[in-house]
Amino acid sequence: MTTLRIGAHQARLLHLAAQGLLARPRRRARSADVLAAIERMRVLQIDTINIVARSPYLVLFSRLGAYRKEWLDECLAQGTIFECWAHEASFAPRADYALHRRHMLGRDAHWSMKNARRMYAEHRDEIDALLAHIGTHGAVKAADFERGEGAAGGGWWGWKNEKRWLEALFALGELMIARRENFQRVYDLRERVLAHAEVHAPNGAIDAEVSESTMRREFTLGAVRALGVTQARWINDYFRSGGKLKDADLDAFVDAGELLRIEVEGWKHPAYVSADQHELLHSAVAGRLRATHTTLLSPFDPVVWDRERASAMFDFDYRIECYTPEPKRRYGYYVLPILHRGRLVGRLDAKAHRADGVFEIKSLYLEADVEPSAPLLDAIAAAIHSCALWHATPQVSLGRCDPKSVRRALMQALARE
Repeated sequence: MTTLRIGAHQARLLHLAAQGLLARPRRRARSADVLAAIERMRVLQIDTINIVARSPYLVLFSRLGAYRKEWLDECLAQGTIFECWAHEASFAPRADYALHRRHMLGRDAHWSMKNARRMYAEHRDEIDALLAHIGTHGAVKAADFERGEGAAGGGWWGWKNEKRWLEALFALGELMIARRENFQRVYDLRERVLAHAEVHAPNGAIDAEVSESTMRREFTLGAVRALGVTQARWINDYFRSGGKLKDADLDAFVDAGELLRIEVEGWKHPAYVSADQHELLHSAVAGRLRATHTTLLSPFDPVVWDRERASAMFDFDYRIECYTPEPKRRYGYYVLPILHRGRLVGRLDAKAHRADGVFEIKSLYLEADVEPSAPLLDAIAAAIHSCALWHATPQVSLGRCDPKSVRRALMQALARE
């Protein structure tokens, strides 16, 4: 049987179509679109950095255009999504709760679980008392507790005791996040959060037990579907569900007709497409997929969070530098990749000054092989303008550009918006 072969550009379009980034939104966003986007991606990574917009909100903006941020908060409060450890801290659709619950129970090597078990062993009485307090008095925030002397903000090492204990109970599955208030987690008993979610669940209980094998099977197939096209080695990174898979690990899925094994021009290894997306695959082969979208991506967008995958698929070397010491940064603190019509054409280091209404672009870089044509710069200017308006920072400040000749033309394009 002849193996289907597609071009590298077709693979990119297939990936972007699966992620909801192929075409510009055709209409104004609605509240239901937020849940639909999360269900399509299967996981929406959470990060608290607010230099532009917190990452989950920006990921949704890239796909939906201007929408109301509170719609994401409402999804969590209504129980249509929940928080979990997947590809780092993430939102996931409630239909996947049982899979993530099984995954959590087997993540003894994850740093959050190691810290949680150590914390519980050292502070069992206090943590049990905190859990009992929540059971009696209801949901709490870390801010409800006074900070002890000498405590400082930051990670596990800088949190006050109650925050560490709440996070330990969350990692252990005793607590869930009922909602967020000003992006602060509100913790409640798992059974109460699930009971609230099940009131709105169309298919009854969402807390059914699943086996380890079922979890791994569904995460494998789900990752391939969310990615559109992928190599075996990239699959488990999507949910952080294990080590890198080999092609032989997917033979059974291919033999059963659940995955299609294809070749992508320029890739050394086979690629995989979900059988559920065979029509999308054949649209790519037939040249019917058209990339029309230009937008800014979050540093934590699924398209770029795997450096190897972004390099192989887009020839785009991207590293998140916000956690890198400043002297070692190449491009800046919070660098947003620029997606233009199926390509990652550049990146910009941005900051939203909300009090002043200014969207600052400290620096902007085009890829070396990208021609700074007028249509490209117009599209980038429109994407920047749209993002700035959504942030309520309509005044755009543009710093240095590479190449230098781009700055004047881009300033002119921004002035026309």
